[in-house]
Amino acid sequence: MKTFQLANESSSLLSLSPKFILPEDERPQLSEVTSLDSIPIIDLSDHSYDGNNHSSSLVVQKISQACEEYGFFQIVNHGIPEQVCNKMMTAITDIFNLPPEQTGQLYTTDHTKNTKLYNYYLNVEGGEKVKMWSECFSHYWYPIEDIIHLLPQEIGTQYGEAFSEYAREIGSLVRRLLGLLSIGLGIEEDFLLKIFGDQPRLRAQANFYPPCPDPELTLGLPVHTDFNALTIVLQSQVSGLQVIKDGKWIAVPVIPNAFVINLGDQIQVLSNGRFKSVHHRAVTNKLSPRVSMAMFYGPNVDTTIGPIQDLIDEEHPPRYRNYRFSEFLEEFFKQEGTRRMVKEVFELPC
Repeated sequence: MKTFQLANESSSLLSLSPKFILPEDERPQLSEVTSLDSIPIIDLSDHSYDGNNHSSSLVVQKISQACEEYGFFQIVNHGIPEQVCNKMMTAITDIFNLPPEQTGQLYTTDHTKNTKLYNYYLNVEGGEKVKMWSECFSHYWYPIEDIIHLLPQEIGTQYGEAFSEYAREIGSLVRRLLGLLSIGLGIEEDFLLKIFGDQPRLRAQANFYPPCPDPELTLGLPVHTDFNALTIVLQSQVSGLQVIKDGKWIAVPVIPNAFVINLGDQIQVLSNGRFKSVHHRAVTNKLSPRVSMAMFYGPNVDTTIGPIQDLIDEEHPPRYRNYRFSEFLEEFFKQEGTRRMVKEVFELPC
């Protein structure tokens, strides 16, 4: 594993460069994280019957409960071959092992770039930026066509081949999950899929977290909610993802051949607040590198988002105003470097 590129300005990895050290009130307080509670684990192959002759109704019930209480859940027996996932993780690891002279020109802070390497940061008092202890590689994805021709030569064809196969599987899984979420909300199975239309906004983000000299002083990814609709995360066998529940951070355990599913802000708005998009973060560790792949699914910029009419009544008045997704994105980028509170901007007065 190569030396962490973004940390090369440190003379030694035995201590953190000041540009990675968070103010005390932003540090992870790892000793306070609990593993006694965790996000639900749902078996998608569970065909138990609940008496209503609906073979998937128990799965729907479990997913709906997870979405209402956690905004996160893990799925097992999802049907995606393990070798497809393993091939994807190997390809991601290989990218972050490439020498800096090969990948350096991909680094950018330009949000409009299709393919980019970058790292997140937090603004702190005095206008300083504190970098996160991670590197991210991001690009568009398409569920039914390969992206090899869209990737820069520096990345190589191995990643493109692995990703194209992986994206086809994830595309099918997204459709399935959106159907289960729709049924859970009491609307037609294809309702959410139709809202996002034929041109959803699809982005992939591979994350690399090198071993960190002092995990108590920094974060891998800052506290955030996902601004899209649905995120499917494949993570290596090293833990690091944490979710907030009832004001406390809980660690998400690593389960072989499982996906972490989390809801984004658009699902919370569409469900009129019934399903939750919750704050989460990634922490670091001293010993092992960690990689993950997040596949984001959301509306395109012209889609109008707002509470679904069938979910509004006298007892459940609309909690958010309607907006074009381009307006949401504009607010999202305006809050860069902060603990973003984007969907709150679109809340209606009680």
